[in-house]
Amino acid sequence: MMKKLTLLLISALAVFTATAQDNSIEKRLDALEKDMIKMNRLKVSGYIQAQYQWGEENASLKVGSSNENTEKSFNRFGVRRGRVKFTFEDGIASAVFQLDFTDKNGVGFKDAYLNIKDLWVKSMALRAGIFDRPFGYEISYSSSRRESPERSTVFQTLFPDERDLGAMLILQAPKSSPWSMLKLEAGLFAGNGIKPETDNKRDFIGHLSAEKGWGTFSFGAGVSYYNGKVYQGSENVYTMSGNSFVLNENASNKGKFAKREYVGLDGRIGIRSSIGLTQLRAEYLFGEQPGVKDASKSPNDSSRPSGDTYIRDFQGGYVMFVQGLGTSPFELVAKYDWYDPNKDVSKEEAATKGDIAVNTFGIGGIWNMNSALRLQAYYEFNSNEKSSKVSGFEKNRKDDVFTLRLQYKF
Repeated sequence: MMKKLTLLLISALAVFTATAQDNSIEKRLDALEKDMIKMNRLKVSGYIQAQYQWGEENASLKVGSSNENTEKSFNRFGVRRGRVKFTFEDGIASAVFQLDFTDKNGVGFKDAYLNIKDLWVKSMALRAGIFDRPFGYEISYSSSRRESPERSTVFQTLFPDERDLGAMLILQAPKSSPWSMLKLEAGLFAGNGIKPETDNKRDFIGHLSAEKGWGTFSFGAGVSYYNGKVYQGSENVYTMSGNSFVLNENASNKGKFAKREYVGLDGRIGIRSSIGLTQLRAEYLFGEQPGVKDASKSPNDSSRPSGDTYIRDFQGGYVMFVQGLGTSPFELVAKYDWYDPNKDVSKEEAATKGDIAVNTFGIGGIWNMNSALRLQAYYEFNSNEKSSKVSGFEKNRKDDVFTLRLQYKF
């Protein structure tokens, strides 16, 4: 009898132990499954651009230090961009954080924003944080895909860093709707790039665009509007009258805000044929830009602008042609871009460095080795207006640039 009871207890203990182990394993598997689901919601991507650049004596290169001998050409090697992007998506919300690693600027962040989609109409989204300004086409066109090494001069001048701190509403119908070709992006921004906000003013940016494709043909077009303010750092405000500046000297000018207003038009077409993919893109911008005497660059500093304010009417843009070579991995590129910071002044009338118009004609080629590797070669012929009144611009500066870039994308 004792033996039977002993065997019964041992059997019961074994069953209990096995059941407990099964429950423990099941809990561990459940926890592991939940962790895997979370990991699948996190996406990591990025790219590295290692490049060699050569420039004439007056050139400004994007890697390395400035020319140590301004009487000779020079060359530099460096990492133009080293991006790592983290995207986490869970239901209606997603978050994006992007870092940039370069030998010239060290480590910095490029993006930090969240997206919230609506579950009802499925045509709206809210974005808030630091992200690309919704103006034109080239700003949001990824640097890993762009066929020229850098954005056009007009965008580098008016929209330094491309990004800004703000909130934006995105409206676009579902893909099943015939209205899905239209997209509206509009928001309020700090107007100071990715640097801390320095005033109580908000800048409005809006972009209405359309995209459509029919078989081998596609097109896109858009119109953009920017309305903002720039702090006036002194009592002196210069405005144009005819072809010269007129001074408005008033103590009350200091601390007020000058108007900053842009209008942009963008368009593009693509045709796929036996000779390869043919692409043509163009943008044109015009408006009013407050700047300083020797520059018309938009604010991008953690402190308020100081010094006199110069208000100019500008215009600028670019035209780009990209031709694929059949089914080969090669593409040919030609691009012309220009920026006239003061369209009321021409040639010899320019009295300050900030009035000098510049233009660039670039030609190059791209070898898409595979889906991850790309080799790009590009030469820029840079030209400027000449003026005997502006030191260093009495003749065309020698500032052509050649770029050889190897990119790996993951």
